[in-house]
Amino acid sequence: MIVTTAGRTSEEMIQTAKHISQDLRCFYIGRNKKSIPTLFKEYNQDVLVIGKNRYEWYPLNITEPIFFHPNTAGFRVKRWLQGEIEPFLEATELQDGMSFLDCTLGLASDSIMASLATGEQGKVWGIEGSKVLAYLVDRGLAAWESENSTIDEAMRRIKVLQGKHQDLLSTLQDNSFDVVYFDPMFDIEIQESNGIAPLRNIAVKETLNKQTLHEALRVAKKRVVLKDHWQSEKFAQYGFTVLKRKTAKFHFGFLEC
Repeated sequence: MIVTTAGRTSEEMIQTAKHISQDLRCFYIGRNKKSIPTLFKEYNQDVLVIGKNRYEWYPLNITEPIFFHPNTAGFRVKRWLQGEIEPFLEATELQDGMSFLDCTLGLASDSIMASLATGEQGKVWGIEGSKVLAYLVDRGLAAWESENSTIDEAMRRIKVLQGKHQDLLSTLQDNSFDVVYFDPMFDIEIQESNGIAPLRNIAVKETLNKQTLHEALRVAKKRVVLKDHWQSEKFAQYGFTVLKRKTAKFHFGFLEC
């Protein structure tokens, strides 16, 4: 991957881009008014663009960038604070002060909800397999400013870990998190999910298997929760209790510890 700046740049952005290129151990390239397709053609690598307000990652020959944003969390938070049911929190049964491990962090939408539910005394960690996405989300959670300070504070409390969840789970102590959570990229694509569509191109696909679930059940004190397509066979295959919703494209299932 190469790191460059947005078209309209400044010395501060250039220095930031150079620093990030060192963090990610890749090359900094001056933009020189070149388009993203031109940079693809010249370097045949992914391009990370450092702008004033956000960082955009263009996987090779993909025209739609990936960047951190709270995704659907903002809407979900507002509805939850107004007293509406939040299916994710219904499935995880998270309460103030509990601990939550998100094994498939992505853009951290569910982890933001978890951090809000568990509060200042809670603990929320997220594992992301993609090195670049983990970096972008970690930086985004630390810097994003919304109109709601409660959401911002919840984002700051999330700890991002980079690696394969199968490997990291094995390093954790027994009963070290109240809830362990999986939201793998669905085998059956949901066309309406435009917010996560770009992630399909870069997702680290780790198949949920018996060994991973064994480790998750060892680490979890209360529940292991799975979010998957409503037609997924994993719920029945691994014995999850499914919380079915009539009009939903996906369901939540849980295993009690």
